[in-house]
Amino acid sequence: MPSSLPETVLQFGSGRFLRAFADLFIHQANQQGQKVGRVVIVQSTAGDRAGALASASGKYHVVLRGIQNGQVVDQVEPCESVSRALAAQTQWPQVLELARSPHLATVLSNTTEAGYETFPDEKPDDAIPRSFPAKLLAVLRARHAAGLKPLRIIPCELREGNAALLRNIVVELARKFGDSVSLIEYIQNQCAWHETLVDRIVTGTPAEHPLLASDPLLTVCEPYALFAIHRAQQEQPGKEFIQNPAIIWTDDVLPYFLRKVRILNGGHTALLLRAWPRGFRQVGDAVKDPENRAWLEQLLFTEIVPVLEGRCDDPAGFARAVLDRFANPFLQHKLADIALHHASKVQVRLLPTLAEYELKFGKKPPLLSALLADGGALPSGLTA
Repeated sequence: MPSSLPETVLQFGSGRFLRAFADLFIHQANQQGQKVGRVVIVQSTAGDRAGALASASGKYHVVLRGIQNGQVVDQVEPCESVSRALAAQTQWPQVLELARSPHLATVLSNTTEAGYETFPDEKPDDAIPRSFPAKLLAVLRARHAAGLKPLRIIPCELREGNAALLRNIVVELARKFGDSVSLIEYIQNQCAWHETLVDRIVTGTPAEHPLLASDPLLTVCEPYALFAIHRAQQEQPGKEFIQNPAIIWTDDVLPYFLRKVRILNGGHTALLLRAWPRGFRQVGDAVKDPENRAWLEQLLFTEIVPVLEGRCDDPAGFARAVLDRFANPFLQHKLADIALHHASKVQVRLLPTLAEYELKFGKKPPLLSALLADGGALPSGLTA
């Protein structure tokens, strides 16, 4: 059935995270007869990931490894929700062609925390839009000009209020470009913009696996997954376009966002700053070290969790689970991977806790203050 389904999802981001997350959920839903449709991936960054996906006809495997409910999980799941992949730099006309498809219903994105930046010299007549917001605007402009129904837009970047933020950037760009009032109204009020929170540790290609010889796109992740999606007015309870045990449709994403970004992601970035200078290169190895483990526990339970009390569900319990997830013996999670886009991650993951702790308790948090004394600069030997 999946190969006969129409292309309903346009995805900006070809990285391993969405392929082991939303794309896998879409595959599972299709297998269950939900008929969500197939995904077309757009690669905007350098590299030949789109080519690799095209060579594999969009098919790959996801290895789920870890401890879940006290039981060891080590299983392989195929993913066949991706129909094709396009390189924005060479295949942009095909992206616009898909934008004008009556079957298209959803835009997914995962462009990292820095992905919403625009360029001052961008122009509406650029042959290939440079920034992600400009690309999204071009897609919506083409669809609106074709007289087709609005889209649901589901950004998966770890930004608080990601959908409203992205919508406002796209609308402001449309105004700057001199787009019509009709298009701006279409973008702002007719398209459904869904706030989200994504949570799954995805570590990428394993060093060894029997499937590697036949599947270079093989990727590894933990069993745990949470995809909280704000239910827009267009999504009626019980009639959402996709259902999955990992997906929570909610009227308020913010508590999930705060808990995950401050504790799990904040813990990752803090551990990078603490452990890399001490010679550690893997998350799992770093938390096995007694001194690192004690330091991280103190940071979580005396500085991060107290700021979140009363704002989200059981932050202390979530922090305990995060420590177990960090220690997952099956994942080779490189600290160097956490260093990507480091400056924007510090802004989102750690600095708000620093400010809110001082505001709430009238003093600076000692561990976090010491960690960020130099602005949270990357340790030597790492590049963002």
